[in-house]
Order: sequence, then structure tokens, then C-alpha cells
Amino acid sequence: MITEIGIVAGDIWHYLDQHGEVTLSALVKDIDKPRDNVLMSLGWLAREGHVVVTQDAGDYTVNLRHSH
Repeated sequence: MITEIGIVAGDIWHYLDQHGEVTLSALVKDIDKPRDNVLMSLGWLAREGHVVVTQDAGDYTVNLRHSH
């Protein structure tokens, strides 16, 4: 399972790098992996400081964290 989470995390990172900020619902739809896997992978990326997740009008928005 850890391997799958890592693979989906990579998919999420590449998706965000290409598309920029996106809603969580759009991310789940576009990544086309089980929602639970996307959420676990997103949590991992957030914990590691690679993404920023904010609540926005009933959904969440997700974006890569860009270091300055």
C-alpha cells in the first residue's frame, strides 16, 4: 500500500505542476485513482510540506508549495 500511495503522490505532484491550483473534487476526478488513495497521498504530500490545502466554499483547493 505504501508503494501505491507514493505512486499516486507522484501523479498528484505532476498534475499540480502542470495545472496549478485545483479543487480536491477535480483532482480526484482527473487523477482517476480511488478517492481513498488520492486522499492518503495528498495527506502525505501535505505532511511533507509539498502541497498547500485550503478550505474554499465547501470544497478544498490544492496547490504546490513553492519555496522562495
